[in-house]
Amino acid sequence: MSTIAATSIAAPQPKAGASTREWIAVLAGMIGAFMAILNIQITNASLLDIEGGIGTGVDNGAWISTSYLIGEIVVIPLTAYFSNVFSFRRFILVNSVLFPLFSIACAFAHDLGTMIVLRGLQGFAGGVLIPMAFTMVLIKLPKSQQPLGLAIFALSVTFAPAIGPTIGGYLTENYGWQTIFFINAIPSAIMAVALALTLDKQPMQLRLLREGDWAGIFTMAIGLSALQTVLEEGNKEDWFSSPFIVKLSIVAFVFLVAFIWIELTVEKPLVKLRLLKQRNFGIGVAVNVLVGVALFGTVYILPQYLGQVQRYNAEQIGNVLAWTGLPQLLLIPLVPMMMKRFDARYIGFLGISIFAISCFMNITLSADTAGDQFWIPNIVRAVGQALVLTPITAITTAGIAPSDAAAASGLTNMLRNLGGAVGTATLGTVLTKREQFHSNIIGQSVTLGRDEVRNRLDQMTGYFLQHGISDHAVAAQKAIVALGQIVKRQALILGFADTFAVIGVVLAIAAVALLLTQKPRAGGGAGAH
Repeated sequence: MSTIAATSIAAPQPKAGASTREWIAVLAGMIGAFMAILNIQITNASLLDIEGGIGTGVDNGAWISTSYLIGEIVVIPLTAYFSNVFSFRRFILVNSVLFPLFSIACAFAHDLGTMIVLRGLQGFAGGVLIPMAFTMVLIKLPKSQQPLGLAIFALSVTFAPAIGPTIGGYLTENYGWQTIFFINAIPSAIMAVALALTLDKQPMQLRLLREGDWAGIFTMAIGLSALQTVLEEGNKEDWFSSPFIVKLSIVAFVFLVAFIWIELTVEKPLVKLRLLKQRNFGIGVAVNVLVGVALFGTVYILPQYLGQVQRYNAEQIGNVLAWTGLPQLLLIPLVPMMMKRFDARYIGFLGISIFAISCFMNITLSADTAGDQFWIPNIVRAVGQALVLTPITAITTAGIAPSDAAAASGLTNMLRNLGGAVGTATLGTVLTKREQFHSNIIGQSVTLGRDEVRNRLDQMTGYFLQHGISDHAVAAQKAIVALGQIVKRQALILGFADTFAVIGVVLAIAAVALLLTQKPRAGGGAGAH
């Protein structure tokens, strides 16, 4: 799913089996991919604690996750190019050191602005590690062993975000939110040492800097950053009634249009958009984007529900989400064997459909829906996610020439993560709008002209009078406030239910779209390059 073929590596494909040295390099790369993906979601269960620690409001918490994603999105298309310029070994080693350093720096952030910058830099370094790990599967392993490498990588991509809030929640509740940014240090050190010992040294090719698509890089970075800011801030600023949002939307539109024009006209584009004309690749990328919305969206929305509605602490949220990740440890290694017997399109369709069903299972939320009620939907979601990534990767990359592998995989991974970033912001907006909608509907029914409302207020007033409040007027006022809080909570619950429904619809569209692809050749796909 996130493949970047490093053309600078000239190591021959082993004919029989990969050596111990090569497997160590591959597994070390997987540590980097796992940690980088883990850190996208590790803050989600701890957002309320982090927001309190750095003194920002609930509305700004999504930036802690999305700034990291934006850093990844910007760097992923650059990875193949910079690995050629600075050499594969040097580029991955530098970023394997920068990643934990920026992570540790996040623990010392005292305001939202600093946290956003540091998380963005951490995402920039982590975004390098994800595709380069996949590169080593293609470079170091023979075709017969690549399905195993793909399965290990798939485990990182889907298991890491699922288990991230669990780890983050446990550390936050027992040792403080700062500790979630320290856990990258030891694994990153192991990865760096292993890669330094197993990757061959290569010369830098600094002359390639003159050939870089710098106009494309500049317009892409500005356009994507502006787009994400519009999505993140638009809801709070009431969208286009805000001059700030209007101006930023114009910036995003102009720079992204310029980026697309540049990529379609330059001789050596940063992103080969022409590849989207290929049927399987174009549809596969679209499916990847929709799956990215759901994958990152569910791991953002569910902790928000448990924290805001049920008042769960970080550790409790993590324990609920753990059941989305743990079953994948058992299921994902079986997928390559399934793909040998069944059409990858049908496996992917089944996985996405099960994923969608798990979201639709959450549309009947009520005030009584808490951790225990999410157990079965989370198990179902785990089964679905386990069947999604590897088949889609094979379908998307089927028919892509080896010379286009770097461009194809860079585009795929960038858009999948962009789907995650845009999805997180968009779902937050959906939640707010639907909460407002339900609040208005319920509010129209909760009026003093109804006997049920007056009786309920009388009961609540009596309750306050019996519990320490002697003034009837004060007790009556508290009853009105309490009733308002009940209405607000119920509207919020219904808003979350609608948001899960939206994710389910997105996945249903993705499942149908996947069936429009052509059947990949036996042995085709990423692993065949």
